Amino acid sequence: MDVASIGKAVVLALVEGATEFIPVSSTGHQLLVGHFIGFESPNNTFEVLIQLGAILAIVGVYFRQLLDLLLRAPRDPGARRFILAILIAFLPAAIIGGLFSKYIKFYLFNPWIICSTLVAGGLVLLVIDETDLEQKYDDVHEYSLPMALKIGFFQCLAMIPGVSRSGATIVGAMLMGSGKRAATEFSFYLAMPTMAGAFAKDLLDNYKNLSKDDVGLIAIGFVVAFLSALFVVRKLLDYVSRHGFALFAWWRIVVGAAGFAGLIVFG
Repeated sequence: MDVASIGKAVVLALVEGATEFIPVSSTGHQLLVGHFIGFESPNNTFEVLIQLGAILAIVGVYFRQLLDLLLRAPRDPGARRFILAILIAFLPAAIIGGLFSKYIKFYLFNPWIICSTLVAGGLVLLVIDETDLEQKYDDVHEYSLPMALKIGFFQCLAMIPGVSRSGATIVGAMLMGSGKRAATEFSFYLAMPTMAGAFAKDLLDNYKNLSKDDVGLIAIGFVVAFLSALFVVRKLLDYVSRHGFALFAWWRIVVGAAGFAGLIVFG
């Protein structure tokens, strides 16, 4: 584990934490940045496992709400229904990811695909952000169970790198009548079981292939991803409520276009 490898790991972890909860695709950014700085990990395990840092960041920010939800669940039907909604929304990704994750990594973790989906997703996000959609839900606890399941299927689109897990769930929720803040908050809650499941599966599949250096880099990446994600989660909801998603849409388009240029020039 040399200084150059540590530096690359820190860069990728900063990217992970900064982009995990905004609709720009953290995996797409990590793979694209990793391609150009020459970072490689066995089966892209580093990129998946450092997500634990981002998971713990959102758990830390939402700890009081989560604790309150769990304490109310035995006596509050609304709390039980919300927990069930999150679990139902998680199911499609758990099943499809569990069955096809190896094939997804093999066929779709490609920088050309990532650049294409970044640009396409940016255009979709721009349209959704500017469209005057009917708004029925301002509170995530009002989501129905069928709506939660549909959002879960939208989340599965993010198995294509560059689509964005948060972006897919936010767009899906807004198309079904959610406000921007509520859609973003639901994506936070849904991230916890989804990312924890991805972490557990990847660790189970690849722990035998990890060297001591790999483990050290993952530990460094975990800490850096936690700190950068902590900052983003604390600021994002207020930003989205005031300004919407246009900034992130243009970010995707610019990064995707720059990626195409880099691939053409440098390969």
